[in-house]
Amino acid sequence: MEIESYLQQFDRFTKDPTLEAMKYIMAYFKNDYKKLTYIHVAGTNGKGSITEMVNNVLIEAGYKVGKFISPHLITFHETICINNEPILDEEIQEILPQLAKAIEQYNQEHETKVKWFEVITSLALIYFAKKNCDIVILEVGMGGLTDCTNIVEGEISIIGNIGYDHIDVLGDTIQKIAKHKAGIIKPNKDTLFVEQPEVVEVIKQECKEKNNTLHLIQKEQIRNYKMEKELQYFDYKEYKQVGINLKGKKQIENASVCLECVDILKEKGYAIPKQAIYKGLANVVHRARFETVSQEPTMIFDGGHNEAAIANLKNTIQQYYAQEKKVYILSILNTKDYQNIVKQLTQDKEAVYLFTSGNDPKKYVAKETLYKEASKYVKENIYQCELSEAIELAKEKYKDRIIFIVGSFYVYKDVVEKVKKDDSNTKCKF
Repeated sequence: MEIESYLQQFDRFTKDPTLEAMKYIMAYFKNDYKKLTYIHVAGTNGKGSITEMVNNVLIEAGYKVGKFISPHLITFHETICINNEPILDEEIQEILPQLAKAIEQYNQEHETKVKWFEVITSLALIYFAKKNCDIVILEVGMGGLTDCTNIVEGEISIIGNIGYDHIDVLGDTIQKIAKHKAGIIKPNKDTLFVEQPEVVEVIKQECKEKNNTLHLIQKEQIRNYKMEKELQYFDYKEYKQVGINLKGKKQIENASVCLECVDILKEKGYAIPKQAIYKGLANVVHRARFETVSQEPTMIFDGGHNEAAIANLKNTIQQYYAQEKKVYILSILNTKDYQNIVKQLTQDKEAVYLFTSGNDPKKYVAKETLYKEASKYVKENIYQCELSEAIELAKEKYKDRIIFIVGSFYVYKDVVEKVKKDDSNTKCKF
């Protein structure tokens, strides 16, 4: 039974998510997942970076660390890792037949069937328990309260930046969305949050109701920032000149969350040497987040796909490439607010914009629609073409510019494969 073929039979989304299926499946496996310690990470933006930072520090400290992320970029296996080693096919096969039996049994007994994300979350929890991980970092799929990862009792809950996304499920106000994210907060545990004025009271109230200790990261605690070619440096409390290998000032806040998380773990008895902290942050990698995927010409991939992520991207571009001319290749899922994303990105009148329908016309906003939307703001240097053709054009005609590929993690695999090929056959229509 091959995992990706097996997963194709499951619906990906539900408008009314619950934890019922997760509880059933985990009970089938005798709730072995409960023996593990979890760091649970939610947030509209930043949760992936925070997950990678905490993961890297704990690995450097010598722990056996499970990591669950989504979506995957190249293969399914990278969603489930131990010490950054993806789960193997044979390890999946040790679990999948029994898991499939539990799912089939549940589906026979219930009208609402098991969903795709419930399958992979179940597989991850069973695997981490089977391998006796010292600690597991679990990234929320969507929201928090009813996300299927919320079956765990997180020793530490981390909530990254909160913004507008999935409003059809999470709510149409920032406070409603925050309430959903705060659903991962557990009684008598610890929560980390970078103070965000418009929603901080929601987080505080949830912590108060659950006797949960809230650790607020305040931006004024971050001092002495400086940027060098490869690393960014900053001070946070007693940590001086911490260097991080991720781009953009927003990552400084995410790294401060990591440092605060480390301090909580140390208070709980975990041995985490300072050397492991510094080395873990200096070596951390977060693929598809302002990642240079080609050097000649310079092509940078960023999966940002909502208002806050695009704002962060623009700030990072200004920080590193303010004086350079730019090309933007843009693909946006049709579930996203493409009008706002296009409006934000088309402020640079000297840039070239190439709009694509991603790698699946059914899933992505049509290139014609993106082009029409962009024409409200720019009149020149805007084109529509297929993703592969856009990359070809950018590599050949605009190789003296910085090329940004933006808008969706789901095209990452195609982009990486394409930029490795020396194909100069441009078919764009102007």
